[in-house]
Amino acid sequence: MSPISSLSVLDAIARADGIEVKRQEALLKTGALQTAILTSENFSIIATDEKGIIQLFNVGAERMLGYMAAEVVNKINPSDIHDPQEVMARAQALSVELATTITPGFEALAFKASRGIEDIYELTYICKDGSRFPAIVSITALRDDFGTIIGYLLIGTDNSVRKQVEVALKEAMAVAEKANLAKSDFLSSMSHELRTPLSAILGFAQLIESGTPQPTPSQKRSVDQILQAGWYLLELINEILDLALIESGRLSLSLEPVSLAEVMLECETMVESQAAKRGIRVTFPQFSLPCFVKADRTRLKQVLINLLSNAIKYNTSGGTVALRCVDISPQRIRICVEDTGEGLNPAKIAQLFQPFNRLGQEANTEQGTGIGLVMTKRLIELMGGVIGVESIVGKGSVFWIEMDLTEERELHPEVASLAPALQSQVPTDPRAHTLLYVEDNPANLMLVEDLIARRSDIRLLSARDGISGIAMAKASQPDIILMDINLPGISGIKAVQILCADPLTAHIPVVALSANAIPRDIEKGMEAGFFRYLTKPIRINEFMDTLDLALKFSKTKSPRPPVPEKTA
Repeated sequence: MSPISSLSVLDAIARADGIEVKRQEALLKTGALQTAILTSENFSIIATDEKGIIQLFNVGAERMLGYMAAEVVNKINPSDIHDPQEVMARAQALSVELATTITPGFEALAFKASRGIEDIYELTYICKDGSRFPAIVSITALRDDFGTIIGYLLIGTDNSVRKQVEVALKEAMAVAEKANLAKSDFLSSMSHELRTPLSAILGFAQLIESGTPQPTPSQKRSVDQILQAGWYLLELINEILDLALIESGRLSLSLEPVSLAEVMLECETMVESQAAKRGIRVTFPQFSLPCFVKADRTRLKQVLINLLSNAIKYNTSGGTVALRCVDISPQRIRICVEDTGEGLNPAKIAQLFQPFNRLGQEANTEQGTGIGLVMTKRLIELMGGVIGVESIVGKGSVFWIEMDLTEERELHPEVASLAPALQSQVPTDPRAHTLLYVEDNPANLMLVEDLIARRSDIRLLSARDGISGIAMAKASQPDIILMDINLPGISGIKAVQILCADPLTAHIPVVALSANAIPRDIEKGMEAGFFRYLTKPIRINEFMDTLDLALKFSKTKSPRPPVPEKTA
């Protein structure tokens, strides 16, 4: 053999030795990995033969279940260490799911895996000492080179910690829900306690303002201050209570098709006085076709009034406010409120929707709480909309909201049939009407007495509790019943339910007049059967309009009122 040939042979032998060394190293590494897996204490690894008899039981399975491998290998199958009731329930559930009969036992564990379906189940393991723990188990069929099943591999993990976390989470949620309910009840009570004295203050101040003889200029200035401070305090109470309800998730909305034209007309009426006092010209869009959005009518008005009031309040002298509508898409509309105020820089825009942040307006003579825009944002988002702002310093701002458009609502059949009757009912005897007021608070009773004294067509009766109110209603058959909610004996809610259920009084419209003004309280009242729900403090014009509507309805003798409306 030549020297060159000898070198080639030696080189080939060396390369072969190197390949063999690498192969041995790979086998050793693979063996080490397999050993590490099989000896892991964090997972139970159980392998069975094709019949389900355990063939491998790793260290993790020994640690979790308390059995030594020798006690289970070639002796039992995995279903023997599962809760038998759960295995039976799994067999029944799979039988229904897969439309075939599956027997309890190992078949219930391995059926899906034997069909090539990925399967991870959660069942309880029973340990050697009788203790139990929840486990999540992944089961896979093991096949040979020809695809024949030669066994099953079950890898399990202890699920106790996750279960404990779930239980703790449920308990925490229950505590939070209980706290929310307590908060809601507190807010309801607080609303009543704050509104009751305000009702007397504002009610009698309005009587003095509009009474005969007219107050002197000095007295009028004092009354104006009382009214201004009282209405502002009421606004503050409403905003804080509303914000608290939203933050606790307790504010309920009634989403329905709402006419933008109708809502904007009402808003125009409500802000025109404020605008006129400041010399601000406000323009509203004209709708050539009906336009309806999906919203809560009361809350949409609240949003628009807040944006319009801010645009008027923080405008320049002799400025303008323009309300415009822009179609974003066939299903979406943008409502813009544009002012000619000082405008906002980017830093202030970034702070706009923070509670109680007035952006440096605290020193301004304008009253405000810094809650209005926060409320507006929350309400719009609850109604499925969004809010935004664009502003240029020195030129003004545009606040906009986007909402979903919806189809026009149809007139409720009951209202449609009742409308002609309401229009045709005109009292023939101006002194024929009787109003029964059920109220235990002397100041509230005195206020309503003074109000009714201005109505020559209404005679007032009164009762101090729910029981006597029901008895008087049956005996005197009044045209209207005015009722407080928090009454001694039985509540106004219970009293109106009794009145609505009695054929003698079911036709009488019962109007709630209560300091319970949280939306949940109003909804409960309307569901109980009230014709209308007025909140204290009384707004005299609204109060008188409601009496007129109730008087018209009382002539129909209908056992059910028209479509309920909430008056906040």
